[in-house]
Amino acid sequence: MAEKERTVLVAGTFDIIHESHISMLRNARNLGDRLVVMLSTDEFNAGKGKKAYQDYNTRKFVLEAIRYVDLVVPEQTWEDKALYIDMLDVDIFAMGDDWRGKFDDLKDQFPNLKVMYFPRGGTSTTKIKEDIARDYQDKI
Repeated sequence: MAEKERTVLVAGTFDIIHESHISMLRNARNLGDRLVVMLSTDEFNAGKGKKAYQDYNTRKFVLEAIRYVDLVVPEQTWEDKALYIDMLDVDIFAMGDDWRGKFDDLKDQFPNLKVMYFPRGGTSTTKIKEDIARDYQDKI
């Protein structure tokens, strides 16, 4: 009997893709056979008080071009994590370690689910945005 394909799900905004994002996506993809990225919509980010530099369609386009990513789906609510875990038969859910512990309760709803938190790399989207803003101000 063939072994079940392992599906890994990661979630995030992925605004201004950088090497830490790529490392996370590569590491997540190496855990399974299929990597699904649940990408926060602009409206969902607004509800969290967060604004992305790039709009949803641009971020989705970039993610779909990355070889580690098999599918990009929209995240419109907090409940979408459980929805996609169930619908896509996800085996592993992974986030950056700045979210450590925040999604452990998914294991209560899905006992076979493995929840992982990846360490963040050296690059930060916040730092990149601050540098862009500073460089822009310097040119005015």
